[in-house]
Amino acid sequence: MHVLTSLLEQYGYIVLFIALMLELIAVPGPGEFLMGYAGVLVFQGKLNWMLSILAAGLGSCAGVSISYWIGYTLGPATVQKYGERIHFGKDRLEKTSRWFKHYGNKLLLIAYFLPGVRHIAGYAAGITRIPYRLYAIYAYCGAFLWAGTFISLGKLLGPEWEQFHASIKKYLLIGSLFAIIVFLLFYLIKTQKSKVRELMIAGLVKGARQFHTLRRLRLLIVFTALFF
Repeated sequence: MHVLTSLLEQYGYIVLFIALMLELIAVPGPGEFLMGYAGVLVFQGKLNWMLSILAAGLGSCAGVSISYWIGYTLGPATVQKYGERIHFGKDRLEKTSRWFKHYGNKLLLIAYFLPGVRHIAGYAAGITRIPYRLYAIYAYCGAFLWAGTFISLGKLLGPEWEQFHASIKKYLLIGSLFAIIVFLLFYLIKTQKSKVRELMIAGLVKGARQFHTLRRLRLLIVFTALFF
């Protein structure tokens, strides 16, 4: 980590660009920590705030573009060859592609805040062959949102950034997961209205039956107590 921060202090924007590009190609790296530290350097006047966000954002865009084209070029052939072994055949690929085209891109806005998800999102988009222009709109906006968030937090917190880094990362992760859960719930309600309605009605009927049963049981207990 010390080596990376030293390189960032010496070469600044170039290190930010390369580090974020490699991370989004799924090369392990402390991208969030580096962006936060870049914010600290902005606080100290060693880097420019806008140029730091630009370098990190462009590096992220380059990374997700490379991962998309790798998935687009190699993914379908790999799925056709090995997909059945992992229960991901051609039919499931087509269904996933349709879902990703209509809904998955919106998740790219917050997917960067989820470790692991941001590393495979580009490959998944390429494999499912969603249009690159549609993918790029959300992926690039998400990249600059991610970069701007951590660099700005580093700038605001200054030297105290390292002290709060773990907590900030944890709360952003929880917030992103919550947003994805809400999105999926809305998606299920929208696409499975009839099933959701049937489940709700069945639950209400079952609850009503249990309520009546419990009420009868309470009355039996009361009458038994009075009798004795």
